[in-house]
Order: sequence, then structure tokens, then C-alpha cells
Amino acid sequence: MNDPATLPRVLALANQKGGVGKTTTAINLGTALAANGESVLIVDLDPQGNASTGLGIDRKSRRYSTYDVLTRKVALRDAIQETAVPRLHVVPSTMDLSGFELEIANERDRAFRLRDALRTLNADVEPSIHYSYVLVDCPPSLNLVTVNAMAAANAILVPLQCEFFALEGLSQLLKTVEQVKTSLNPELTIHGIVLTMYDARNNLAGQVVADVRNFMGAKVYDTVIPRNVRVSEAPSHGKPVLLYDIKCVGSQAYLRLASEIIQRERTLHAA
Repeated sequence: MNDPATLPRVLALANQKGGVGKTTTAINLGTALAANGESVLIVDLDPQGNASTGLGIDRKSRRYSTYDVLTRKVALRDAIQETAVPRLHVVPSTMDLSGFELEIANERDRAFRLRDALRTLNADVEPSIHYSYVLVDCPPSLNLVTVNAMAAANAILVPLQCEFFALEGLSQLLKTVEQVKTSLNPELTIHGIVLTMYDARNNLAGQVVADVRNFMGAKVYDTVIPRNVRVSEAPSHGKPVLLYDIKCVGSQAYLRLASEIIQRERTLHAA
């Protein structure tokens, strides 16, 4: 069994709403953590596979996917692919994953497939190729795939768009996290909430930021990710925005977010 000290920190990026910046945050936070010297694995759990595409992994080159890992056809290490970013790797996704829930609905361990796969990630390999972080990009729904991510995670990172219904969706997600904590993963916590797609010209966006901070307090990261054309353009080039345009405001925001997360982790482990 793994020494707990060698286990990676597993953060699941979850929000049942689509279009809130989950995948964009997974890609760019992973890149920013790698730029800070961390070894990062992104696990793409969305059947659409946008995190894989956004990291330049062509669909034809996805020999194995998260579907193969969750159905135990291959070990997690065998499905890992390199990206153009040093120290950042990905387990890609394919549309096969959309049938996973029906396929294993009657299996007793159906909620723990990802957790079991991750337990051996850093086992029996050189310390130089240990991963320090695993970021799990969840689909935009609270289905069995997302439950697998939450059952495997140390903590949830919630991307939240600065829009009118943000808090309504957040409360639903928090209920799911509590259910998973009670029944499957008692150690699960909310690592933090990252406010995305912030437009300073929009008065409503400022009100949403204030409301979320009032509701969730210190759980909300100081860093806010702004709306930025360069962030939107980068995936079509198969690159994180930090490779596409390191100087743009979006890249700088993700670098600040990575530093903030690393600092929270240090405080947590020092406690």
C-alpha cells in the first residue's frame, strides 16, 4: 500500500452547471501549478473530452481513456499521455465514457473506481515521476462519474461564473458534497470557490462576487478570473492560455490562483 506521504493531492473541479469555466480552469490551473514546479495529472472525466483537446491531445491519438480506467481495462498509468507543458500530463476522455453509468450500475464498488485507480498512481515508480496534484475535470452534471470524482478527491474546487443564478447552483452542489461526505468519503472538503468570467464593467458581476464572498467567506479564493478573449481563443489552438499568451490578464490570474492554492495546501499541512 502507498505511504500516505507519496499520495497526490486530488482536487475535483465540479459544478453541475455547464459553461462556468471548469475545463478552462482545469487546463490553466494545471499548467500554472506545473509552472510552479509541481507534477500535475489532469484526469478528463467529461465524455466531451474538451480538457484533452484543449491540451492538444488529438482524438485519434487517445489510445486509452478514462473510460478504460474506470471499467478496469487498463491501469491509470497506462492511460497517461504527455502534453506540451513540462510536468503536466493528462488521462484523456472519449465519448465511451457516456455509457459508463449504465454499464456498471449494478456493481457494488461503482462509486470507487477512480479512487481505487488513483491509489496506485505513485506506487512502485521512481519518486522523480510521482505526481503531487491530480486535477479531475468533471462533467456538467451530478452523475455517477462526478460521484466517482468526489469519492476519490481530497477536496472540491468549484468554478463559479459571475452571473445571477450562481448561488442557486452552488447550494445544490454543496448538498451533493455533503451527501458524498456522509456516505462515501468522510474526508471530503471544499478546497475553494474560484469566481470565473468576471466582467468589471457589469454591475451584476460585482454584486455576485460580494454575495458569494458573504455566503462562503474564506472558502472563496482571493483571485478572480476575468473574462478574457485570449483565454477563450487558446483551446482552439490546443494550448493552455499560459502557452498561448503568458502576458494576458487571464494567464496572470491563473498563475495567481495556482500560488494561492499552493499556499492553502501548505497552511493545511502545517496545521
